[in-house]
Amino acid sequence: MSSAAPRDAAGSFDPLRPKLIRIAYQMLGSVAEAEDVVQDAFLRWLDADRAAVREPEAFLRRTVTRLCLDVMKSARRRRETYVGPWLPEPVVDTQADEVEDVTLPLMMALERLSPLERAAFLLHDVFGAGFDEIAESLGRDEAACRQLASRARTHVRAQRPRFRIPKEQGLAIAEAFFAASRGGDLTALRSLLAADVVAHADGGGKRAAAMAPIVGVDEVLRAHAILARRFASHPSQLVRCCMINGLPGLVTREADDILQTTALDIVDGRIVGIYVVRNPDKLRHLDTAVH
Repeated sequence: MSSAAPRDAAGSFDPLRPKLIRIAYQMLGSVAEAEDVVQDAFLRWLDADRAAVREPEAFLRRTVTRLCLDVMKSARRRRETYVGPWLPEPVVDTQADEVEDVTLPLMMALERLSPLERAAFLLHDVFGAGFDEIAESLGRDEAACRQLASRARTHVRAQRPRFRIPKEQGLAIAEAFFAASRGGDLTALRSLLAADVVAHADGGGKRAAAMAPIVGVDEVLRAHAILARRFASHPSQLVRCCMINGLPGLVTREADDILQTTALDIVDGRIVGIYVVRNPDKLRHLDTAVH
């Protein structure tokens, strides 16, 4: 391999890297695993006969998809033994804006699909790949891939946002949520919540978190009344309000000096879903992203 080969490979690969990472992240729900997959794809691109590749982006999408399917097999086994609710690793601001149609609730719905259904749906409905490319990526014929995407679409339809709350309004609600939840103002907090609100918390067995979703406004308020007493003596610091996986939310630094993210699913001005990530393994990549 000539010394120019790595430079040539990087020159054609690097402009596609952000999109490839987004594809891998939406399939895997892990920033670190997505980055590893894309780096592996680059090594394969480096060894490929690049002059014979007519469409580098399609070639690399196929490569990333196949690598992700391999990772998803082991990831599913790990999640069977995961302690408490599992949430995707949070991604803030720019990446959430770039893939606007894939919000956190949709990512959780995708988790319930088979790996092939998830890949077909994401590649076609989100990233615009044709079914001929998807068939080659998945090792199925085009008709089968159309069926996979259709089944996935049916399962996740309810989680696809019908409209988006204006960003400024959503961030204002997130800021109000922080003030009410940390200050113990349960009346103000109730005014922000829908009657059927559901709160999810992912501690991964490494930080305290509810072991199951908390359902209904009264139960969520009861949990926050307990938390408010802790916040009174161990306050948390608001780092910033921002978009998290396509939802308004906030990043805080808690009393143990570890970051935490809270994403809020808001419908008709009320919070219907609260998604808190506390597992420190899922937050390491945010140290630079939030400053």
